[in-house]
Amino acid sequence: MTLAPFPVTRLELAIAWRYLRSRRGSRLLSFISLIAVAGVVVGVSALIVIIGVMNGLQTDLREKILVGSPDIRILTYGDDLRINGWPALLTRVRAAPGVVEAAPFVLTQGLASAGHDYHEGVSVAGIPADGPAVTTIRTHAVVGDFTFRTPTGARTGAVLGKLLAERLNAYPGTKLQIVAAGGGAPNPVLGTIVPRFFEYEVTGVFETGMYEYDNAYVYLDLPEAQRVAGLDSAVTGLEVATRDRWSAPTVAATLSDSLGFPYHTVDWQEQNASLFRALKLEKLGMTVILLLIVLVAAFNIVSTLTMVVRDKTREIGILKAMGMTAPAIRRIFLVQGAVIGAVGTGVGLVLGVGAGLAIERGKLIALDPSVYFIDHLPVQLEVVDTVVIVVLAIGIAVLATLYPARQAARLYPIEAIRSE
Repeated sequence: MTLAPFPVTRLELAIAWRYLRSRRGSRLLSFISLIAVAGVVVGVSALIVIIGVMNGLQTDLREKILVGSPDIRILTYGDDLRINGWPALLTRVRAAPGVVEAAPFVLTQGLASAGHDYHEGVSVAGIPADGPAVTTIRTHAVVGDFTFRTPTGARTGAVLGKLLAERLNAYPGTKLQIVAAGGGAPNPVLGTIVPRFFEYEVTGVFETGMYEYDNAYVYLDLPEAQRVAGLDSAVTGLEVATRDRWSAPTVAATLSDSLGFPYHTVDWQEQNASLFRALKLEKLGMTVILLLIVLVAAFNIVSTLTMVVRDKTREIGILKAMGMTAPAIRRIFLVQGAVIGAVGTGVGLVLGVGAGLAIERGKLIALDPSVYFIDHLPVQLEVVDTVVIVVLAIGIAVLATLYPARQAARLYPIEAIRSE
């Protein structure tokens, strides 16, 4: 069957509107039409809100991850995983197109204690105290700052994540002991690595809202982190900030080609690939599940228009006997389906966008930040997602009218008029 061409005549519009309205003694059809519209409203509004929530969660999580994680990291191959002669490499990287700023960093592991028997495994990160701000971690200090200056003026301070500081009971002025194995020489008798001990004074506490950072990270000035990691004058790698976060993969590929072996780059998406893949998969799953609601609404449209065809069989027969063509009959029912879909989608769009904005701006759904990494449910409405939802909803509604429209157009005038 081929669809009849538009435009629709005023007569066809009038008949379609008449069939959608209730009539005296027959309010059932009008009620069913409202149910069909309500199904589309629920499906569209729920889809808009849930997709907005998924976008909000993904964006919020991405921003929290990138508080301490740069757009690009430049690392090296090899057993030592260290970059010697990094100042010359840093100059080359800063001159590369798309790079806003770059700085060296050190990352190693250790055990931390605040003078108690309890020791905690920590990630020790080193950044230049007076270096450029490649990440936004420096802006998240809630106590002290990232200058690492002690009261004596030495840069031997340590800045801890809030959760780690609470567990260790380590706050500004507290002595922090770090046990590290990096760079330790093997004991010739035991054949094991001899741990090395370092002591620092806590000069700051930071809070990012990201559990991984707040729970396990200790920041030191770059030279002190080099001592803990046993790197001498080398560093673990370089951190790079780009003009546009979404251009980081392209800039990373360009840097990798220009620097060559033994260097390689890892952009922020690669660093957290498994997490973002899981979020995308979850978003896709929720979209498919909620689209089923729209499909159920489509079945409601099919049943509604089928009942209209059965109820208006004699009227359809009279119209065809008076000269109305089969394509015109099809257009009448296509218009009914389009009206149901358009009205339902329009109301659902208004309700969905309104609910999403209210939830986000009013922070209506509060979450426990001690359990979740956020204090409220975020909603981020994307124009592209909303447009796709609207087009799909209207498209499904129109497709749902094909069967009843075809059935109405195939009625023979004499048999339709004789129908009871």
